[in-house]
Amino acid sequence: MGFAELAKGGFFLGLAGIIGVAIGHEALDYSAERRELRFSGGHETDPVDRGRPVVLVAGALGVPVKVFREAFSHVTPARPGTEPQPEQVQRNKAALLNALARYGVTNERLDEVSNRYRYDPGRGELWPTKPASGYALMSRDGTIKIVITDAGFGYSSAPIVTVEGSSVVVKATLAFGPNFKKNGSVSSIAVVSK
Repeated sequence: MGFAELAKGGFFLGLAGIIGVAIGHEALDYSAERRELRFSGGHETDPVDRGRPVVLVAGALGVPVKVFREAFSHVTPARPGTEPQPEQVQRNKAALLNALARYGVTNERLDEVSNRYRYDPGRGELWPTKPASGYALMSRDGTIKIVITDAGFGYSSAPIVTVEGSSVVVKATLAFGPNFKKNGSVSSIAVVSK
């Protein structure tokens, strides 16, 4: 049987597949132990924002947090448990749009974002959230690989992340942006100490 006949028969492809599997097999670390990540908290707000998830609102609007805080400083909110008067709503919206329109924020988008992140903590409410999930691969040589399987969304502060059954300390970093399903998501998790 010549080379051409062997190649036609798929012999070399089959041999290459076997070699590839063997090489891949050597590269895998079967000693790595998978440990689940546990996420807690992550819904705290900055005290200057008086309970408002300003980082989420600013992220969804695509403006810096400092800009939104300045814009909101010209708003007179309704007292907790009360509805604002229509005139007050219009004045507040005008104040916000006056400051935010230069960043491309429209009345419609302001309404959409405001409605998404409006909540009453006195009633035990919270804005829409989805918890993150992931795991750590811990090798015998001390190498730790963090894998985020779902970045979650709606975190207004970095959640506390622990590695199940381990004293490894990790720290989450968040990302904010206009997509509600990614705003306040976990963008990375770094190992702080082993």
